[in-house]
Amino acid sequence: MQASLNIIPIILYLCCGGLLLTKLTRPTLLQAISRHHILILAVIAMLIHGIALYQNLFTSTGLDIRFYNVLSLVAWLVALMLSLTAITMRTESLGIIVFPFAALTLVLNFAPAESLLLSYHMKSGMLMHIMFSILAYSLLSIAAIQALLLYIQDSHLHNKHPGGFVRTLPPLETMEILMFRIIGLGFVVLSIALLSGIFYLEDMFAQHIVHKTILSLIAWFLFALLLWGRWQFGWRGRIAIRWTYSGFIMLMLAYFGSKFVIELVLNR
Repeated sequence: MQASLNIIPIILYLCCGGLLLTKLTRPTLLQAISRHHILILAVIAMLIHGIALYQNLFTSTGLDIRFYNVLSLVAWLVALMLSLTAITMRTESLGIIVFPFAALTLVLNFAPAESLLLSYHMKSGMLMHIMFSILAYSLLSIAAIQALLLYIQDSHLHNKHPGGFVRTLPPLETMEILMFRIIGLGFVVLSIALLSGIFYLEDMFAQHIVHKTILSLIAWFLFALLLWGRWQFGWRGRIAIRWTYSGFIMLMLAYFGSKFVIELVLNR
């Protein structure tokens, strides 16, 4: 039963990604299938993924936050936020990257790995810190994907090749506004995550988490500078994209770099 809960959304996610890619590259082949049909398929995948994720995370003895489970949770949140955004804005093209990535995280759950349990009796503040950290990473992951599409779109327009894939995207200005809205929201959530860590962690600069704290603070500072530069100097285009990826890389190293090394490299 548990295996099928992982396999079904893997297939559905890959179908969604494949359909979106086909509609972008060969639109005449899938005229009968609309973006709404694909989004409905994605919602079904997310529902089943959510059930599987719940069973993987919430065990009888505690909350299992091993690397693959957290990665799967981030992918699920990113897919959910993308689908919600696509209801009002034509951003479903991002699913070409997001949906196959979500499928990959479910495939990785088949790999053997030791559980990393947090007690259900842990302080609510600590739980809030963990949840806000994951939500911040998810939001800023979408911003990073958005920045990638923005770079592709900008390059095509500069080279005077606005057809094909780029033609299906929203206008450049709309894409840019959406990216900064997501970054702004992600920055607020990241700030809450860091503040909750200061209040509820015994020592944010303890030896085993000091690197995570420093990298997270660097990421926060980079996103703060980006938002300030946007407000003060109107930063946009490739300047904004570079700052977005600088912050995202720091955040990725903070959230997953040490977790990957400790759980999957040192424990081998």
